[in-house]
Amino acid sequence: MVETLSIAVIGAPGVGKTSIIRQFIYNDFSEVYIPTQSRYVYRPSVILNGVMYDLKILDVPPISSFPSSPSQEWQDIRCRGVRNANAYILVYDICCVESFEYVKSIRQQIVENREGSNTEVPILVVGSKRDLQRQRFMPRRAVSVLVKKTWKCGYVECSAKYNWHVLLLFKELLGIAVARGLRQNHTSTRLQGALHTNRCIVM
Repeated sequence: MVETLSIAVIGAPGVGKTSIIRQFIYNDFSEVYIPTQSRYVYRPSVILNGVMYDLKILDVPPISSFPSSPSQEWQDIRCRGVRNANAYILVYDICCVESFEYVKSIRQQIVENREGSNTEVPILVVGSKRDLQRQRFMPRRAVSVLVKKTWKCGYVECSAKYNWHVLLLFKELLGIAVARGLRQNHTSTRLQGALHTNRCIVM
Protein backbone atom coordinates (compact mmCIF):
# COMPACT_ATOMS: atom_id res chain seq x y z
CA MET A 1 0.00 0.00 0.00
CA VAL A 2 1.41 3.40 -1.02
CA GLU A 3 1.83 5.89 1.80
CA THR A 4 0.62 9.47 1.27
CA LEU A 5 2.41 12.39 2.91
CA SER A 6 1.08 15.96 2.81
CA ILE A 7 3.80 18.62 3.03
CA ALA A 8 3.09 22.36 3.36
CA VAL A 9 5.88 24.64 2.09
CA ILE A 10 5.62 28.08 3.73
CA GLY A 11 7.77 31.20 3.63
CA ALA A 12 7.87 34.94 3.08
CA PRO A 13 7.65 36.41 -0.46
CA GLY A 14 10.66 35.81 -2.70
CA VAL A 15 12.48 33.23 -0.57
CA GLY A 16 12.41 30.58 -3.32
CA LYS A 17 9.69 28.15 -2.21
CA THR A 18 8.42 27.44 -5.71
CA SER A 19 11.95 27.23 -7.14
CA ILE A 20 12.86 24.56 -4.57
CA ILE A 21 9.73 22.54 -5.33
CA ARG A 22 10.16 22.76 -9.11
CA GLN A 23 13.83 21.86 -8.89
CA PHE A 24 12.92 18.81 -6.82
CA ILE A 25 10.14 17.61 -9.14
CA TYR A 26 11.13 18.83 -12.60
CA ASN A 27 14.87 19.50 -12.29
CA ASP A 28 14.04 23.00 -13.48
CA PHE A 29 15.03 26.51 -12.40
CA SER A 30 13.93 29.90 -13.73
CA GLU A 31 15.71 33.21 -13.12
CA VAL A 32 12.36 34.99 -13.55
CA TYR A 33 10.60 35.69 -10.25
CA ILE A 34 6.85 35.14 -10.37
CA PRO A 35 5.17 35.71 -6.98
CA THR A 36 3.00 32.85 -5.72
CA GLN A 37 -0.53 34.31 -5.70
CA SER A 38 -2.59 31.22 -4.90
CA ARG A 39 -2.10 27.81 -3.35
CA TYR A 40 -0.74 25.22 -5.76
CA VAL A 41 -0.60 21.47 -5.20
CA TYR A 42 2.12 19.21 -6.62
CA ARG A 43 1.66 15.43 -6.47
CA PRO A 44 4.94 13.63 -7.18
CA SER A 45 5.62 10.05 -6.19
CA VAL A 46 8.98 9.07 -4.74
CA ILE A 47 10.70 5.81 -3.94
CA LEU A 48 12.77 6.05 -0.79
CA ASN A 49 14.81 3.04 0.31
CA GLY A 50 12.50 0.70 -1.57
CA VAL A 51 9.27 2.25 -0.24
CA MET A 52 6.95 4.31 -2.44
CA TYR A 53 5.32 7.50 -1.17
CA ASP A 54 2.75 9.73 -2.84
CA LEU A 55 3.59 13.30 -1.85
CA LYS A 56 1.05 16.12 -1.74
CA ILE A 57 3.22 19.24 -1.72
CA LEU A 58 1.33 22.47 -0.96
CA ASP A 59 3.05 25.56 -2.34
CA VAL A 60 1.49 28.06 0.06
CA PRO A 61 1.41 31.76 -0.90
CA PRO A 62 2.59 34.17 1.81
CA ILE A 63 0.09 34.12 4.68
CA SER A 64 -0.08 36.64 7.50
CA SER A 65 -0.54 33.91 10.10
CA PHE A 66 -1.02 30.18 10.49
CA PRO A 67 -4.79 29.38 10.60
CA SER A 68 -5.77 29.03 14.25
CA SER A 69 -9.00 27.12 13.57
CA PRO A 70 -10.62 25.00 10.82
CA SER A 71 -13.06 27.83 10.04
CA GLN A 72 -10.22 30.31 9.53
CA GLU A 73 -8.46 27.80 7.31
CA TRP A 74 -11.47 27.37 5.03
CA GLN A 75 -12.28 31.07 4.88
CA ASP A 76 -8.89 31.74 3.31
CA ILE A 77 -8.40 29.57 0.22
CA ARG A 78 -4.63 30.07 0.46
CA CYS A 79 -4.58 28.11 3.73
CA ARG A 80 -6.68 25.09 2.79
CA GLY A 81 -5.02 21.86 3.84
CA VAL A 82 -2.32 23.66 5.82
CA ARG A 83 -3.56 22.81 9.32
CA ASN A 84 -3.70 19.08 8.65
CA ALA A 85 -0.44 18.71 6.74
CA ASN A 86 1.71 15.77 7.86
CA ALA A 87 4.85 17.90 7.81
CA TYR A 88 6.10 21.44 7.15
CA ILE A 89 8.98 22.96 5.22
CA LEU A 90 9.58 26.54 6.39
CA VAL A 91 11.78 28.40 3.91
CA TYR A 92 13.75 31.59 4.54
CA ASP A 93 16.36 33.51 2.54
CA ILE A 94 19.76 33.30 4.25
CA CYS A 95 20.40 36.91 3.12
CA CYS A 96 17.15 38.31 4.56
CA VAL A 97 16.66 38.49 8.32
CA GLU A 98 13.01 39.49 7.91
CA SER A 99 12.26 36.20 6.15
CA PHE A 100 13.86 34.35 9.06
CA GLU A 101 11.72 36.24 11.55
CA TYR A 102 8.67 35.25 9.50
CA VAL A 103 9.65 31.56 9.73
CA LYS A 104 10.24 31.97 13.46
CA SER A 105 6.73 33.35 13.92
CA ILE A 106 5.03 30.74 11.73
CA ARG A 107 6.83 27.87 13.48
CA GLN A 108 5.61 29.11 16.86
CA GLN A 109 2.07 29.42 15.55
CA ILE A 110 2.17 25.87 14.15
CA VAL A 111 3.23 24.54 17.53
CA GLU A 112 0.47 26.46 19.32
CA ASN A 113 -2.40 25.95 16.87
CA ARG A 114 -2.01 22.50 15.37
CA GLU A 115 -4.87 20.12 16.01
CA GLY A 116 -3.78 17.16 18.10
CA SER A 117 -0.81 19.08 19.42
CA ASN A 118 0.14 16.11 21.59
CA THR A 119 1.76 14.70 18.44
CA GLU A 120 4.89 16.61 17.53
CA VAL A 121 4.57 17.53 13.86
CA PRO A 122 7.74 17.33 11.73
CA ILE A 123 9.09 20.76 10.79
CA LEU A 124 12.13 21.31 8.59
CA VAL A 125 13.59 24.82 8.41
CA VAL A 126 15.31 25.46 5.07
CA GLY A 127 17.84 28.21 4.42
CA SER A 128 17.43 29.07 0.74
CA LYS A 129 19.84 30.74 -1.71
CA ARG A 130 22.99 29.13 -0.32
CA ASP A 131 24.76 30.29 -3.50
CA LEU A 132 24.60 33.83 -2.01
CA GLN A 133 26.13 32.83 1.31
CA ARG A 134 28.63 35.71 1.34
CA GLN A 135 25.65 38.00 1.91
CA ARG A 136 24.11 36.00 4.72
CA PHE A 137 22.91 37.82 7.85
CA MET A 138 23.98 35.15 10.36
CA PRO A 139 26.59 32.35 10.33
CA ARG A 140 25.21 28.97 9.35
CA ARG A 141 26.31 27.31 12.58
CA ALA A 142 24.49 29.88 14.72
CA VAL A 143 21.23 29.36 12.82
CA SER A 144 21.61 25.58 12.88
CA VAL A 145 22.13 25.49 16.64
CA LEU A 146 19.13 27.75 17.25
CA VAL A 147 16.82 25.74 14.98
CA LYS A 148 17.93 22.29 16.11
CA LYS A 149 18.44 22.82 19.83
CA THR A 150 15.95 25.56 20.70
CA TRP A 151 13.21 25.03 18.12
CA LYS A 152 13.69 21.23 17.96
CA CYS A 153 13.37 21.29 14.16
CA GLY A 154 15.48 19.89 11.35
CA TYR A 155 17.70 22.28 9.40
CA VAL A 156 19.06 22.19 5.84
CA GLU A 157 20.49 24.85 3.55
CA CYS A 158 20.05 24.59 -0.21
CA SER A 159 20.39 26.34 -3.54
CA ALA A 160 17.56 25.79 -6.01
CA LYS A 161 19.59 27.59 -8.67
CA TYR A 162 22.38 25.02 -8.55
CA ASN A 163 20.25 22.09 -7.35
CA TRP A 164 22.37 21.82 -4.22
CA HIS A 165 20.82 19.88 -1.30
CA VAL A 166 17.30 20.14 -2.78
CA LEU A 167 16.84 16.37 -2.87
CA LEU A 168 18.49 16.12 0.55
CA LEU A 169 15.98 18.42 2.22
CA PHE A 170 13.00 16.32 1.10
CA LYS A 171 14.74 13.12 2.22
CA GLU A 172 15.56 14.78 5.52
CA LEU A 173 11.93 15.73 6.06
CA LEU A 174 10.71 12.23 5.25
CA GLY A 175 13.31 10.85 7.65
CA ILE A 176 12.03 13.13 10.42
CA ALA A 177 8.45 12.03 9.70
CA VAL A 178 9.42 8.36 10.02
CA ALA A 179 11.40 9.04 13.19
CA ARG A 180 8.43 10.83 14.77
CA GLY A 181 6.30 7.74 14.23
CA LEU A 182 3.93 9.12 11.59
CA ARG A 183 4.40 5.94 9.63
CA GLN A 184 4.38 3.23 12.27
CA ASN A 185 5.04 0.38 9.87
CA HIS A 186 8.51 1.67 9.01
CA THR A 187 11.57 0.48 10.87
CA SER A 188 14.65 2.35 12.03
CA THR A 189 16.63 0.44 9.40
CA ARG A 190 14.58 2.09 6.67
CA LEU A 191 15.13 5.49 8.26
CA GLN A 192 18.89 4.99 8.15
CA GLY A 193 18.67 3.90 4.54
CA ALA A 194 16.74 7.03 3.70
CA LEU A 195 19.84 9.11 4.32
CA HIS A 196 21.87 7.47 1.55
CA THR A 197 22.16 9.84 -1.39
CA ASN A 198 21.34 7.29 -4.09
CA ARG A 199 18.15 5.86 -2.60
CA CYS A 200 15.58 8.50 -3.40
CA ILE A 201 13.93 8.53 -6.82
CA VAL A 202 11.34 11.09 -7.93
CA MET A 203 8.77 9.42 -10.18
